[in-house]
Amino acid sequence: MALRGGHPWLFEESVRDQNREGDFGELAVIYDRKDQFLAVGLFDPESPLRLRVLHCGKPQAIDDGWWRARLESALVRRHGLFDENTTGHRWINGESDGWPGLVLDRYGSTLVLKIYTASWFAWLENLVALIKTRLVPDRLVLRLSRNIQAIAASRFQKSDGQILHGSPLAGPVLFKENGLSFESEVIKGQKTGFFLDQRENRKRVQSLANGRQVLNAFSFSGGFSIYAASGGASSVTDLDISAHALGGGERNFGLNAGVVAECRREKVQADAFQWIGGTKRRFGLMITDPPSLARRESERPGAIIAYESLASMSIERLQAGGVLVACSCSAHVSRDEFFSAVRKASLRSGRKFSEIETAGHAPDHPATFKAAEYLKAIYLSFQ
Repeated sequence: MALRGGHPWLFEESVRDQNREGDFGELAVIYDRKDQFLAVGLFDPESPLRLRVLHCGKPQAIDDGWWRARLESALVRRHGLFDENTTGHRWINGESDGWPGLVLDRYGSTLVLKIYTASWFAWLENLVALIKTRLVPDRLVLRLSRNIQAIAASRFQKSDGQILHGSPLAGPVLFKENGLSFESEVIKGQKTGFFLDQRENRKRVQSLANGRQVLNAFSFSGGFSIYAASGGASSVTDLDISAHALGGGERNFGLNAGVVAECRREKVQADAFQWIGGTKRRFGLMITDPPSLARRESERPGAIIAYESLASMSIERLQAGGVLVACSCSAHVSRDEFFSAVRKASLRSGRKFSEIETAGHAPDHPATFKAAEYLKAIYLSFQ
């Protein structure tokens, strides 16, 4: 059984027998074919992902001490990764930290708890108390995945963006990342307010940007652009279809005025695929970091084609000596499939190129099983 190998999910079709109906968040015990204890997890009666495993192996009591130890394990894993120059990072990364369907992010003194299964509502009061005691945040914000927002409101009187602890917010919160300043829209922004998982790739882009004209496609709030500008880029172009995202990028530039003053910034509101395919401009460094192009398995083949097409168009727009940084956050497209698509586009371009490196998850975003692997990036230089 996959559970013995460490897989944290039990799907509805894998349940052979169930002794009674369960409620959201009940601890459900799984027995194998020989009626031996196998695992215990959180039950979700309305999801095809029927149970999220908390513990597998010998039976253990899931009590207050167990929860404290589980949180401490996640914190220890991140010990020494960050200092006062980085106050935005992930404390808990879901299943890979033993907290299935739950993430906890830090933005300065504000923490954001995002949950992806209604099973956690039964434990929310205890979780809030645990987080407040151990991490002492000024504020704790609850974020909910779209699929559980209706039941959160009707059954548990909880809403996306609700402040569970601390004072109300009138706008974004500020945090630092490698000494640079950013804002996070923790109440209604994408994910938990910012794309913390790309921190390591942003730092790498900073080291490649000196003297280059940079295009940041699918720029969102300009994270890659700020790093490029602080790394000595001569210009950066933020390209995004969302005026709201481009406005966030402008504010982030303002927060870092002292270190990006020498860099000229341009913003372009357009569909990135269409704009890159139609422009005649050339750049010395291009970052393509689209939103997931395969949100379900059925979209995987089309996403691979789209990634290859995007890479082909981008390579055409690179100056001699230019660098392409191609990223994917599509979990349904594997590392090999994504890298193969970009490499095919590179070979088909007819240009001489070298592969600088590939990258995956940041250390505070560990992925301990295959389905958790989503982030990948490949760096290539073209003559």
